[in-house]
Amino acid sequence: MRFKFSIVIAICFSVFCYSSGLKSELEKKDFFITTQDGNSVRVKAEIARTDSQRSYGFMYRKKIPGGTGMLFIFEQDQILNFWMKNTPLPLSIAYIDSSGKIRNIFDMKPFSLEGVKSTVSVRYALEVPQGWFTKNGIKPGDRIDLSVL
Repeated sequence: MRFKFSIVIAICFSVFCYSSGLKSELEKKDFFITTQDGNSVRVKAEIARTDSQRSYGFMYRKKIPGGTGMLFIFEQDQILNFWMKNTPLPLSIAYIDSSGKIRNIFDMKPFSLEGVKSTVSVRYALEVPQGWFTKNGIKPGDRIDLSVL
């Protein structure tokens, strides 16, 4: 009886840890963005592949170092719409098509529930600290090398 109770407690604790964000860290990879004038800029991005990972994103993060971000991967091209619920830091988002071309870049306000929608169907979204794209001369039309995925 005590053994079964211990198993139930262990399962409940595991579910609690996973659902409260105490799950293991996301996979990280280095990506290179090539600007239209030929510069190459590196960004170390966490990879959000699952619905759960994409939904949680950067929520509750109090620090996101420059040169880092989160790449959201979707199964098919679609109009994407992101918001900043429970996200305390200002972010910039790049919407990227399946060929790696940056189609849109937008700034997003902390805690905003207003959606920030891509203007065309895209496969990826890259969030970074606000102003990072501008600081690095990255604009729509630039390309990110996604071959490491």
